[in-house]
Amino acid sequence: MSEQVRIKREAETREAAARPKMWKPSQLLPEVKEEPGWRFRWVRVHSRGQDDPTNITAKLQEGWEPVKASEHPEVQLFKRGNERFPDSIEIGGLLLCKTPVEFVEQRNAYYQQQADSQMNSVDNNFMRESDSRMPLYKERKSTVTFGKGF
Repeated sequence: MSEQVRIKREAETREAAARPKMWKPSQLLPEVKEEPGWRFRWVRVHSRGQDDPTNITAKLQEGWEPVKASEHPEVQLFKRGNERFPDSIEIGGLLLCKTPVEFVEQRNAYYQQQADSQMNSVDNNFMRESDSRMPLYKERKSTVTFGKGF
């Protein structure tokens, strides 16, 4: 007769039945809870030990403002003190900032208009070289006609 192997009741635990945990790479920057009407961004304050006042000044002039650490307690574990922005969240030379959604939409529209203007300029410059005898671009249209029968 074959003998059945029985597992002791103490060995049957949730830990034994659970899936093995999977490794995943660590994130340098923590996730920030979204707030309605605001967009968040990490802005460079310094890099490789050198302050970058030009970058942070430009971002502050564009409407980005430092986020107070008291507003986001989920990120306070990662907080590092900054002399210039005392109650702020800075990680690895990046400062957490926020701006109204309207500013982001206006900025996106501005840069889209800039890109469209540049593309129109390139197209106009390209088409200026076109000759009617040998066009660079020719609108192609096809038509379908039905026969009158046999």
